[in-house]
Amino acid sequence: MVKVNLKNHPYSVDIEMGGSNTIGEKVSKIWSSRQILIISDTNVAKLYLKPIVMNLRNVGFTVSTAVVPAGEQSKSIEMVQTIIKQMSRDKFTRFDGVIAFGGGVVTDLAGLVASLYMRGIGLIQVPTSMTAQVDASVGGKTAVNLGDVKNAMGTFYQPDYVLVDPALLQSLSDRDLVEGYAETVKMSLLAGGDFATLTGQITDVAHLKEQLVPLIEQSITYKRDIVEQDEYDEGQRQVLNFGHTFGHAIELMSKGALRHGEAVSIGMVAITDRLERDGYTQAGVSDEILNRLLPVGLPVFSAEIGEDEFFELLLHDKKRSDDRINFIGLAKIGEPIVVKKDIRKLESFVKG
Repeated sequence: MVKVNLKNHPYSVDIEMGGSNTIGEKVSKIWSSRQILIISDTNVAKLYLKPIVMNLRNVGFTVSTAVVPAGEQSKSIEMVQTIIKQMSRDKFTRFDGVIAFGGGVVTDLAGLVASLYMRGIGLIQVPTSMTAQVDASVGGKTAVNLGDVKNAMGTFYQPDYVLVDPALLQSLSDRDLVEGYAETVKMSLLAGGDFATLTGQITDVAHLKEQLVPLIEQSITYKRDIVEQDEYDEGQRQVLNFGHTFGHAIELMSKGALRHGEAVSIGMVAITDRLERDGYTQAGVSDEILNRLLPVGLPVFSAEIGEDEFFELLLHDKKRSDDRINFIGLAKIGEPIVVKKDIRKLESFVKG
């Protein structure tokens, strides 16, 4: 168990293989008897939702569900409105709760719904993808997209409890598991030390699966440490955007061909190549990153970097401040840095 000790809203992250099989017992220790809406997606629901619902009902909760189409298209303000209308029809009160049961799209969507309904009701996160287990479900960021602008509308809203069950990852394809692992590699590079050593030792996907529990635990512990120091993303927390400035643009340009973690993988390599070229990053760090990404089959290059649309998307990035964009890089492994670049010089920086 990892405890997130935030001043106004502390909570625990339970990491337990098979823990979702006793979700009713666990939730009843956090929440009193109440009405619960489980928000899930079509992929997760057909595999796992029915026993989760029954488990919660068996301990006295009144449970209803909202199952959204799987995929990024569900991360929209229209979907938020649809779900909130359902909750209003079902007479949810401020003393009821929402459980997010899905991947990163669902945890972001459900978090925003919970933060908005009657100005905030109880939230529990049960992430089912690697990305959500190591990143999206912890830290309180919620968001939906606005057209092509990722995470344009959102809130900071901490859960009451997070249940991470690595057994739920067994239904993922290797590709979906590995794209989430990109976020773990990212955090290990930022953290350095034993965590970076661990990701540096992963030889292939089979080895990754053997090490899931320690990798998940170290990812959550690192993110916990960052969030406790900077809950509202005003300073140190921005280092978690390593690989994301380029990555978000590449992901949008791929029109769904790339998963989020795959785009972040490319983004980490691309920004490090350029910062190493310009002397911000210690020589050899790019190779260290490649040595962690290539063994599990993550992509490390995109021909779309440098296209006109790429630069247009960078200008909409939320890390832009006036005429500058803050890029997150590494001075060396375990030592993140922020490099500010003038938007008028972006093309020369990117194209070299």
